[in-house]
Amino acid sequence: MPIIDTFSGTWSARQDRPAAARATPRQAAFDVVGLLDVPPEAWAELAPRAIESNAFYHPAWARAMARREGDQTNVRALLAWDGPARTRLIGLLPVVPAWRALYLPLPVLVAWQANSPLTVPLLDRDMPDAAARALVAAARKAGALALLLPALADEGSAAAALRAAMAEFGGRTFTFNRHQRARLDATQDGDETLSAALGAKKVKDLRRQRNRLSDDGEVAFRIAAPGADTATALDAFLTLEASGWKGITGTALAQSEDDANFIRTAVPALVADGAAQVATLSSGNRVVAAGIVLRHMRRGYFFKIAYDETAAKTSPGVQITLDITRALCADAGIDDVDSTAISNHPMIDKIWRARLSIADMIVPTGKGGALLSACIGLIAARHALRQTAKKIYHRLHLKKLHHRLRLMKGSQP
Repeated sequence: MPIIDTFSGTWSARQDRPAAARATPRQAAFDVVGLLDVPPEAWAELAPRAIESNAFYHPAWARAMARREGDQTNVRALLAWDGPARTRLIGLLPVVPAWRALYLPLPVLVAWQANSPLTVPLLDRDMPDAAARALVAAARKAGALALLLPALADEGSAAAALRAAMAEFGGRTFTFNRHQRARLDATQDGDETLSAALGAKKVKDLRRQRNRLSDDGEVAFRIAAPGADTATALDAFLTLEASGWKGITGTALAQSEDDANFIRTAVPALVADGAAQVATLSSGNRVVAAGIVLRHMRRGYFFKIAYDETAAKTSPGVQITLDITRALCADAGIDDVDSTAISNHPMIDKIWRARLSIADMIVPTGKGGALLSACIGLIAARHALRQTAKKIYHRLHLKKLHHRLRLMKGSQP
């Protein structure tokens, strides 16, 4: 059967397993369907029951992203059900073929990154092991030798369930590209957290810069209300992003009609569902910074930030990050926040000192032998080459960007 076909099936636990290991249902059902064909109600009911959060697999976000990308990405969903009657969805993982994700002609399914550096599957907290096993079984039935989950929170509950699933199939997972990114422990007092991270001198400097920001009017931090207020805040975000270096490089969301439509569709829907916030920082009547935070269960996700680069001397991007930090620490519904940033980010790593371990995980489906080993080797080699190429590209890109910025400053009166 070809990779990513649409089909259904059932999976039964091995009968020789110890009774203690068979605490979860012995039989589960699975489907592989188009992502937009996942039953909306079942998906919406699974999301808040997940053993580990992933806001980027929230149905409002993922469905909007799938529509934005179109059918050419061939996005499908591995689904796990509580049994043949399919009364309760217990697992979901969007996937694409390795050729689409990696440009490698391998019999591997890759967890879809929905405009995000995170691929934690949604697994029902009451039966995570059964859900994980059924997802792996679905991938195997589809013809995949393995599942690749790039950017997985490898110390989380979902990763543990995937590792446990390998015991059922007589194998083990393979992990590479392990790194850490900034995370906020939102259970602490916001001001105390910032003081401990930045130190008294830096806090004083930022306070002085904020006072300078008030020269043009009162400085106000706001979290937009659902509806028209969110739409206005989003427009301000898109305008700010396009006015800065992303606009120069052509990577701002507003420069792509598809990207702009996606963000204007997904974020308001999430805000209405209590699953996102759009924050702005204003100086008088002028918005100088804006940020988007997604939410799922008790975790937040700092998705994007934009700021007025003409006001760089007052650090508006840092200022709104401080405000967002205080707001999230004061939010009783949030325990921690994933920065979603690159490892060793020059700004957020200095402000959020907690860390989240991220890695790429390969989950064999229980067959393949030498061919599986070859696939794993090719994937790891591709990653190493890509990392080297990215360093070279960013070095050259940064030089060009600095040159263009100097030219722009030179042309200003």
